[in-house]
Order: sequence, then structure tokens, then C-alpha cells
Amino acid sequence: MKISGNQLFVTAMKKEGVDTIFAYPGGYVVNLLDALHDAHGIDLVLPRHEQGLIHAADGYARATGKVGVCLVTSGPGATNLVTGIANANYDSIPLVCFTGQVPEHLIGNDAFQEVDIVGITRNVAKFVIMVRDRELLAQRIKEAFYIARSGKPGPVLVDLPTDVMAELGSTSYPTSISIRGYKPNRSVHMGQLKKAIALLKKAKKPMFLLGGGVNIAHAQAEMTQLAEKLNIPVVTSLMGRGAIPTDHPLFVGDMGMHGCYAANRCANECDLMFTIGCRFGDRVTGEIASFAPNAKIVHIDIESASISRNITVDIPIVAEAKAAILKILEHTKPMTHTRWVAEVMSWNQEHPLQMNVKAGVSPETIIRTLNDVYADRDTIYAVDVGQHQMWASQYLKLDATHQLIQSGGLGTMGFGLPSAIGARIGQPEKSVVSISGDGGFQMNIQEMATAVCQELPLVNIVFNNEKLGMVRQMQHLFLKKRYTVTCLRYHKSCKNHCGEPGFECPEYTPSFVRIAEAYGSKGWLVTEDSQLRDTILEARAYAEEHNKPVIIECAVSPDELVLPMIKGGASFEDILL
Repeated sequence: MKISGNQLFVTAMKKEGVDTIFAYPGGYVVNLLDALHDAHGIDLVLPRHEQGLIHAADGYARATGKVGVCLVTSGPGATNLVTGIANANYDSIPLVCFTGQVPEHLIGNDAFQEVDIVGITRNVAKFVIMVRDRELLAQRIKEAFYIARSGKPGPVLVDLPTDVMAELGSTSYPTSISIRGYKPNRSVHMGQLKKAIALLKKAKKPMFLLGGGVNIAHAQAEMTQLAEKLNIPVVTSLMGRGAIPTDHPLFVGDMGMHGCYAANRCANECDLMFTIGCRFGDRVTGEIASFAPNAKIVHIDIESASISRNITVDIPIVAEAKAAILKILEHTKPMTHTRWVAEVMSWNQEHPLQMNVKAGVSPETIIRTLNDVYADRDTIYAVDVGQHQMWASQYLKLDATHQLIQSGGLGTMGFGLPSAIGARIGQPEKSVVSISGDGGFQMNIQEMATAVCQELPLVNIVFNNEKLGMVRQMQHLFLKKRYTVTCLRYHKSCKNHCGEPGFECPEYTPSFVRIAEAYGSKGWLVTEDSQLRDTILEARAYAEEHNKPVIIECAVSPDELVLPMIKGGASFEDILL
């Protein structure tokens, strides 16, 4: 018996355990969607834009640990995935993106909705391929899922010409795969690990620097056990936030551009930086020449190319984070660094994270109120990009039941709402809160319709400072307060009048409360800290009663800054408190 490639695709999805596909229709996938019409156990989710679609698949993958699956048509359907593919690639998120393609005989002829999506995405995906042989379709799909989830996870794109998918062929689907030249490392080099442990034994001021690799490996419990056993202070990158509970007595805070004083000083004064799953991005290191000047550096990462790429290290170890942590636990004895830990924690007392807000709603209070309201619930926070992201990372309490999803490496505005949708679809028993700025929320605001149609009780917190706050902060601090194209109240008639005595700024557009109402739901405007708790409780109750997304618009002053801050390329000595 022979079946079409479209029918085989359905078989493949079931064999790979796919339960959700984020799909947008088009001419070159319509037959494939027809084949999926009666596929029991596979939900098709229709977002309102392909960028929203891939961010939703990304959020689904981060929340569940499974591979997120996308299906779009050729041409603009495919090109609208590019930002999301790059975003997932930076943060090592396993996605398999299927794109429709024109028939083979039209490829290269500038056919309607034809683009070379394989060429376009080659440098922003983990792997890309076009299937040109029907008999290789099953193998290519199997390879795509294996590559996406193995080694350092990442996005894979599979381009499917419509004539290949229509062709009849074998019904078989492989149960295993072996790819020549692709053999992800699954072991830990014990010789290198023993050298690292020897440095641990000698160190007087050791620290752990943890990156997203610990969270991706789901090694939070093991990492917490290791930190406690060795009595070593823990610092995280932005993506490493939550690698151990943020209220743990050994957790110092985030380091880097917007990291806390104590974490950055810890890196500056330690004699051993034991790094796991962190790629030493520029937002963490600042000026490389002055980074961790007194420290030996151990670097454990699953990708060999990441080691010594930005920071030259003393002991490189290529290994998956959890495997390495378990081996260290096995080969070490309890240690004490009581005096050093006390010294590090005293720096948090000298320069604590806190805001002195003079107008509007306090960003710190917003986040601390969320901590309070959601303390007894399994909760996923999906955060957009901007000042609110830094405040969320600084003040959110994260532990085994509270997870943070965010765009780290690419810093993609518009990520928050659609990723929250994907997270809630993947984890329907958990509470999901999206935290966005007014700029980022508008970039994929159309996905409110997706959340309504999927009947998702999302609580959307919008920090509305009427500005593109993070860039405005740079203009405020480093560009003599020349606020070019960062005011979201700016109208054409404002030109040459901004700041004049008596000139009134135009009304802000849009009203997020009315946006919620336009989507058939409800919104609230919060103008004072005292309103926060009751409003969040009321909004959450409404969302859960009606299975609808709600919006809480918080009026934040545009003058609030994310501090501490180290200017890009500067050193710890230049920290702004």
C-alpha cells in the first residue's frame, strides 16, 4: 500500500508525539492541512500572524520541554517565521518549522509566493533542508525532530514542495536515526572534570555562574543540591534566572548590564568562576579585558563552539548541564565558604535592589504584587522585551513552581503575548501571566484574538510608560536626553513643538482597556500602587470564569530607569547605581 506525502506527514506527527501544531493556511499547505483534518489527538492552533505563530510554538516548547511545531505556507508565510527562528536559535529552543513550497519544476522561476527559505534561514537555524524525494520524507522528518531536541536544542526548518507531498510512496516511518557527522556529546570528560574539581578545592572565593543551559536541561533541583553541598554563592545570567530558587540563601542575583551590584562585584572579586550553560554574551561580560580579573574560569557547555569564543577559559568541559552537575555531585565532598558567602551577601545589603518611585505605578510593586498573588500557584510568567523585562528578572520570585519565559539572546519585542499563549496551551493546568511594555504588546497585539478563540484565561500586565523605555533610557543617560522616535504619544503635529511652554501632548493611542473590550473581554487601568492587588485578583477571577484573556494597564512614569546599569562595553567599575 502506498500513501501520499501529506498522509505520511500525519503519521510522522503521531509517531513523534506531537499534540499541537501552530498552523497558518495557504495555497501550498492546503492539502497538508486537509490531511490533518481528521487527525485525532493533534490540535491545530490558528494564530493571527505567522510571527505570533512561531513565538507561540516557542512558548509551548519552553513551557513543556517538548518540540514546538509550526506549519505555514510558502513565500510570506515562510519569511514571517524568520525572526522567530532566530529568536529560538539564540535561546536554544527546540522547534520544527514546516514550510510549504512551490512545485519542484517551478523552483527558481520566480513563481507566485516562491522564496528560497532554506537559503534565507541557513544562518539563523540549527538545521534547514528541502525534501525533494518522496521516499526520503519520513527520514528527513525524523532527522528534523532528532536534531531539534538533541545536543544543543534549536530550530529546524523543513521545506516541503507541494508536488513531493502529493506523490505516493512508502507508509513506513523510522524508529531510530543515525546522522553521519552529527553525534551530540552525551558524556562528561572525567579528566577535565577532575581538574575543575581540583580548582574548587583550592578556591577561597568561588562562585557559580549559571546560564540558560541549566534551565534547558531541567537541572534546577540538582543545581540547588550542588550549590548547597559546596556552599558556593550563585549568580545567573538573564537566561539562567531560576536555575536555583531566587529566594535561596546562596542566590546572589543576576549579573551583567542590568544585574545587581552584589552579583557583578562577586564576579569582579572571585578567584574561581565555575560556569555552567552560559555562553558569556556581551550583556554578561561587559568589557572583556576587565572581566573577572582575579579568577580562574571553568566553562561547562554542551556546545564546544561556545567555549572560549568570547572569554578565554582555563578548563573547558563539553557536556550537557545536568550530566555534568550529577558527576560533580558524585565526585565532591561537602565544602564550606561561610566567610566568603557572608561577604557577598553583605554587598546586597549595601546596595539592595529597590526603586524610589515619585510618580505613577511602581514597577517594583507590580512585580512584588504578582509574587504575592501567585505565590500559591504553579505559574508561568511570559515576558516581552524592554524595561519591564529587566524589572521582572530583578524582582520575580522563581522556583520549582514559578517559571520565567523570555527572549534572551535576540531580545525580540512582541514575544510576550504569543509566547504566553503557547505556554498556556502546553500547560493548561498552570496559571500564565504575560508581562509586556506598551511598545512590545502592540507588536503582536492581534494575538489577543488567538487567546480569545483558544479560550485562554491569560492575565496580561502592560507597563504603559507611553515610551519605548529601554532605548529612551539610553538616550536619557548617554545621549543628552535627545529622545528621538521613542515617544509613543508623538504625532506629526508635535514636530518642532515638543517641550514648548503651553504645548499639550496628544492623547495616548490606544487605550488598552478598550482594546480588551474590542476583543470581547475586559480591561482595567491602574494608576496607583494601592489598586494593584485587588485589580489583579479581580482580573484573574474574571479571566478564569469566562476563559478569556484580560488586560491590566499600569500607568508607569516614563522617567523610571532600570538600575543598576553598566553601559554596553563598560566594566563593573562603571556601574550606575
